[in-house]
Amino acid sequence: MQMIIVNYRLELLRNGVMMEYSKMKMGGVIVAKLIDKIKKQKHSALSRDLTEGAIGRGLLAFAVPIFLGQMLQQFYNVADAWVVGNFGSNSAFAAVSSSGSFIFLIIGFFNGVSVGGGVVISHYFGARDKKNISRAIHANVLFGLLASVGATIAGFLMVPYILRWMQTPADVISDSMIYFRIYFAGVSTVIMFNICMSVMRALGDSLHPLFYLAFSSVLNVVLDLAFVAVFKWGVMGAAAATVFSQGVSMVLCIVHMCREEEDIRLDFQKLTFDAKMMGDVLRQGLPAGIQNSVISIGNIVVQTNINSFGAYAMSGVGAYQKIEGFVFLPIMSMAMALPTFISQNLGAARPDRAKKGAAFGILFGMATAETVGLAFYLWCPMALKFFVDTEKAIAFGAVQARTVSLFFFLLAFSHCAAGVLRGCGKSFIPMAAMLTFWCGVRIIYVTTALNIRHDFRLLPWAYPLTWSCSAVVFLVFLVRSDWTGTGIRKQKNKKSA
Repeated sequence: MQMIIVNYRLELLRNGVMMEYSKMKMGGVIVAKLIDKIKKQKHSALSRDLTEGAIGRGLLAFAVPIFLGQMLQQFYNVADAWVVGNFGSNSAFAAVSSSGSFIFLIIGFFNGVSVGGGVVISHYFGARDKKNISRAIHANVLFGLLASVGATIAGFLMVPYILRWMQTPADVISDSMIYFRIYFAGVSTVIMFNICMSVMRALGDSLHPLFYLAFSSVLNVVLDLAFVAVFKWGVMGAAAATVFSQGVSMVLCIVHMCREEEDIRLDFQKLTFDAKMMGDVLRQGLPAGIQNSVISIGNIVVQTNINSFGAYAMSGVGAYQKIEGFVFLPIMSMAMALPTFISQNLGAARPDRAKKGAAFGILFGMATAETVGLAFYLWCPMALKFFVDTEKAIAFGAVQARTVSLFFFLLAFSHCAAGVLRGCGKSFIPMAAMLTFWCGVRIIYVTTALNIRHDFRLLPWAYPLTWSCSAVVFLVFLVRSDWTGTGIRKQKNKKSA
């Protein structure tokens, strides 16, 4: 009897242990599944689906990291200008501060194409088309690699001719040549970084680019101080610091993209030429790229006329442009967020939500732009003194600032409306409007006005005039056309295929 009782107790114990083991095993399976789920989501958790939730809150949550990232990116330019302006000569500062128009002539083209490529990715992301998301990502990256080679060659070949065309003063041209040569030697880092950021933002991830920009911005300031202030390398040091810092950002972006979950992971073995997808990317991106480059030609014409007023005019307007880069950040951040929002929602067949988002983004951009424009109008002389300390240069910069700043709401409307139209696949409309007014009309006005009277105060009016013209065209098109129709038809065709 005792033996039976003992065996019975042992059996109960064994059964209890087995039950506990089973519970532990089941719990382990559950935990393992949770861990696996977390692993799958850890890289994509910051991607934002803009087709659900509150429209205003979603757009702002997506746009704020873009705003902060753009602010950090401005530090690249500002750090160069501030360090060179304080530890270099006036001619060195003029060379660095007046470089923007020419650099944007080259970089703007490739960045414009990357925006179009991002629209393609966003559309497939909204439609939950995993296969084509991957194809679009790799087509964008391959384009960036090919573009890097082309931009390096074009930059080196065009530098001497562009500087002469811009009538760069003799005391500035040597420093300008050095700065541009070094910049274009490393231009691939700039292009690939912007391509990677465009891909991540198209997937709704605006935070990772912010993280990488924060690190590289600090690095850029440190290198600027070391190369220019300590080693006395002048414009050569400023250019080297910028290129190296952008290179660090590029590497961080690529490493992150290679660690994403499978559907959106960058795999270099998949970087094969996909004619159809590359065609889609170019169809969406070429109008924006051409627009950026041709507008830069218009700005180069303006810069050429600024140069005709001497080095102080170049320094003063250059200082204004550095501040303008920060002032425009709220405008550009919303304009960059809108294509992703519109494209995702049209891809998800939600045109009403796309329209509401467009209205919110445009109104928010205009209100913010006019607020910062008014503040800039009031305090521009104090802001200009941060970059230049000569009264002549400050006077030129103040004329520029107080002429254009009260019209920033027109600029905001044009940029945000263009973002909406690019998001719905109508990238030709912004290109046509901006080429006509921001390039053609701008060049005609500046050339005619200064031929009649060589007065610097006439130059800044080229901007409010051309912003007004483009704003009228965009307003008419948005109000009177069914701009969401393209996205709806594409979605229906895909479902019926």
